[in-house]
Amino acid sequence: MDKKWQIFLLVAVSVFMSTLDSSIVNVALPYIMADLSEGMGGIQWVVTVYLLFVSAFLLTFGRLSDIAGRPRIYRVGFGVFTLGSFLCASSSALEWLILSRAVQGLGASMLMACSPALITDVFEPENRGRALGLVGACVAAGLTLGPVTGGILLEYFSWPMIFFINIPVGVAALVCSWSVFDTKESVSGGSMDFAGSLFLIFMVSGMVIGLVRSPEWGFFSFRAMGCWIVGLGCGAGFIYHARRIAHPLIDPGLFKIRMFVFPLASAMILFAALFTLIFMMPFYLSLVCGFSPTLTGLTMIVPFLVLLVISPVSGALSDRLGSSELCLAGMGILALALASAADLSPATGLYGISWRMAMAGLGTALFISPNSTAVMGAVPVLHRGIASGALATARNLGMVIGVALASGIFTRTFIGLTQGLGLDRYTPEMSGFFMDGFKFTMAAGAGAAVLGVGVTLARGREPGSINQEITHKENKDE
Repeated sequence: MDKKWQIFLLVAVSVFMSTLDSSIVNVALPYIMADLSEGMGGIQWVVTVYLLFVSAFLLTFGRLSDIAGRPRIYRVGFGVFTLGSFLCASSSALEWLILSRAVQGLGASMLMACSPALITDVFEPENRGRALGLVGACVAAGLTLGPVTGGILLEYFSWPMIFFINIPVGVAALVCSWSVFDTKESVSGGSMDFAGSLFLIFMVSGMVIGLVRSPEWGFFSFRAMGCWIVGLGCGAGFIYHARRIAHPLIDPGLFKIRMFVFPLASAMILFAALFTLIFMMPFYLSLVCGFSPTLTGLTMIVPFLVLLVISPVSGALSDRLGSSELCLAGMGILALALASAADLSPATGLYGISWRMAMAGLGTALFISPNSTAVMGAVPVLHRGIASGALATARNLGMVIGVALASGIFTRTFIGLTQGLGLDRYTPEMSGFFMDGFKFTMAAGAGAAVLGVGVTLARGREPGSINQEITHKENKDE
């Protein structure tokens, strides 16, 4: 097998494993909560701490991969993720499980930071869109198979098995990596900006914790405002610091590249809009429609199935057509899908629900691969690691914003209409109140996607095909 496809398979394994693990954990939360005798407030940190560590460290490891070599960081990432999986499976207390998930998130951030850059390094410009599209298909496959695999494992085994299955896969991939990657690695040299990394970690941590916990604390509570102040203050410190040193974590010159900044912003907006739907739909399906857990899970995989099928096609089309039109079409279709979801009612049948979910998956699939190709092709070769990390950070932050947006809008609307009763006390008589909150949430998601259309338009078209732009830039770098 060609060396580049061997590297692709390693990247595909890591992407599939991390996304599969994430979706399995969501399915297993009720079982973990019952087994460890913990409440919802504590259990939510099993998810939150993983997302927090992934988001906070992605850019740091992206920059470190430029300095030390991507294969080296990738191997360490496999090792740390596998160790974290073992620690999670061995946990007998919530505190230890949360700490173990932090370790797992640290390893996942190394893998995610390097994946697109490794693909971009080894594939020719005319084939990168197709390769990145196949990586997107692996993401979709992990998200699609996660609920099904989790259900089977939880039916026949206890919840630690969802973490144990990562261990043999991680060990095998780690062993194979030594023969697949070249011993001579492309590195940029330079020094690591540790102060910038700390600024960035505290900035992301403050913003993520504030976003996740503000529905519970109140958006303008003392604790939430403290998180915003820490996050914004560290963000300002990060920018000031980056302008004063020779080798900052992110080269300020990257933010002068239009095809780097605007696609990153539009990616974050897309995932924020998408996750208003992904977060709310299970509640709508199970509480309002009365679907069984199995039917709810099967309905939730519809957008990811579409993503699985369309992502490689979208990537291949971007190699021929460029990314602008595909990204614009994808964002617009997602906006229409969310607007149509606002018209759902308790009487809507499975077909009416499914085509809306499929439409959201289609919009997402048309957007992701071309957008990633535009970002990775717009930066110099030796900055691809940080660009890869920036892409993954934008995606994760978008997910957090989407969940926080959906939770905040729905909770405030529902509690206001029910005079203080939360969703944990839902009865069928409250379906009208639920749908009011649901409609406002979907409208907000559609509004975010419309904003994304504007940002996508603002980035402009590539000067010629994306292949010509990438080839020109790489020739210039050489």
